[in-house]
Amino acid sequence: MSTTTTKDVARPAGPGASPVRPRRGPRALLGSRTFNFWLFTGPFLIGLLVFVYIPIGWSVWLSFFEARFTVTPENFTGFDNYRQILRNGNFTGALVTFTVFAAFIVPTTWAVSLGLALLVNRLRFLRAFFRSVFFLPTACSYVAASLIWKMSLFNGVRFGLANTVLGWFGVENIAWLADPDPPWYWLVIVTARLWLQSGFYMILFLAALQNIPQELYEAAAIDGAKRGWQTFRYITLPQLRATSTAVILLLLVAAYQAFDEFFNLLSRTTWGRPPLVELYYTALGQNQDYGAGSAGAVLLTLLICVVTLFQGKILGFGRGEESK
Repeated sequence: MSTTTTKDVARPAGPGASPVRPRRGPRALLGSRTFNFWLFTGPFLIGLLVFVYIPIGWSVWLSFFEARFTVTPENFTGFDNYRQILRNGNFTGALVTFTVFAAFIVPTTWAVSLGLALLVNRLRFLRAFFRSVFFLPTACSYVAASLIWKMSLFNGVRFGLANTVLGWFGVENIAWLADPDPPWYWLVIVTARLWLQSGFYMILFLAALQNIPQELYEAAAIDGAKRGWQTFRYITLPQLRATSTAVILLLLVAAYQAFDEFFNLLSRTTWGRPPLVELYYTALGQNQDYGAGSAGAVLLTLLICVVTLFQGKILGFGRGEESK
């Protein structure tokens, strides 16, 4: 026998009466999906609007005005700020230098991260331990890592670790962060950047490796493929195509946005400063030219977009499986 509970069920008073609508109180509002959505995403969207989109729009607007020592200018100058920043040899030189830097650091970091992921993925014991060890540098501040590299590892005097090791082989002290020929400071910056970034991208590759079906390797073994280079080239690498594309896109953006380690490692007179450091001195230097600095930021953003889209076009980012 079935029973029907009539508690809290609204019924009409008579045959001709309209049904009574349930009362919408605070509890009903708290249970609403729309309310919960805006409750959790609202603070994030407000922060994104206030601290990201409004400053971006203000910077674009500011780039068309003469803005010295103020961020609320009145004199419209058109594209004069863009012409001024493009005639600045330091800024254009930084763009060229860091295009070359990105062409080197991106594939290097990609290879190191993928190599670490392959090694960790093959471990049968202590996999979680080594995964954590390689990932830990990601949590380190770029400023702290730069100071460690500058004051302990690559110090230009005899008690720096690098010079101490080289001294064992009879090599004289090297001024790592000066302007000698060759420019040794690139070695300092590249090693610091590899140490800081490789662990994060290793985790991405490791997750992708663990999602590759083992049946593919079993079928390749039946067909006579040898473990090692053949399975890596024809199975592992194609299966990592989407992850590799995403990693390269992130590395490209990070290369052009480099700031902390260069600002803390290199002096102001050192050649090879990144575009963001040049824009920092343009906007916050002695002249405080916010208009030219904003114009340079817009140009740098456009360059990153063009390079990213070009790289995505080459690697097929966003194409479906049927077009591969």
